Amino acid sequence: MDRDVSLVRDKLKTPRAAAIAGVIFSTLLILIDVLIRKSIPANPLGSATQLIEHSKALSLVLRLAPFAGIAFLWFIAVIRDHLGNREDRFFATVFLGSGLVYLAMMLVCAAIARALLLVLETEPERVIRSGAYAIGRASTYEIFHIYAIRIAAVFMTSVSTTMLRTQIGPRALAFLGYVLALILLFGVEIFDWASLAFPLWALLISVLIMIQSFRRRTDTGKESVALVR
Repeated sequence: MDRDVSLVRDKLKTPRAAAIAGVIFSTLLILIDVLIRKSIPANPLGSATQLIEHSKALSLVLRLAPFAGIAFLWFIAVIRDHLGNREDRFFATVFLGSGLVYLAMMLVCAAIARALLLVLETEPERVIRSGAYAIGRASTYEIFHIYAIRIAAVFMTSVSTTMLRTQIGPRALAFLGYVLALILLFGVEIFDWASLAFPLWALLISVLIMIQSFRRRTDTGKESVALVR
């Protein structure tokens, strides 16, 4: 009896952990995206003056990036564990692969931006004249806003498809994932704030998992009381 109760508790902790990790990732990524857009020019080939003026805020943002990455990695792992035997191998491969590629791109982009910012603070004129600033700024923009965002759309599509196949969530949320994924694939260069679709979608998934975990815990508690009686 005690062993069964322990197993149930372990299964309930997993969805809660996924929800917490997803909320942390979503919040940090939204904060990072907003601060970056407010601190640097939208044009990737723009002047470095505004970048230097907001160097402290950008430095804080780039320090948050690794923690967002860790939370996202935990989010991926616990979602896979939550699916268990219901996970489809094909979509599981796409889901895991796209998630890891997105994570790698995000961290590489943050590392390049951090290095560029450090050099720019010490020798701004030399960096600008050599063309290193233009290359670094354009590279970070392309990696994150063009390539990583589209990989995130693949991640959203695979998760949404898995949700429909396993019925672990409402169909409306899965279809919403498809719509947002299409926006990221084809509209990220048209809509300035389209990149926020991914963290907001991850936040919805996390809230859903949290609600399901709470309901299961409540039902399990009622069943335990009934057995005791």
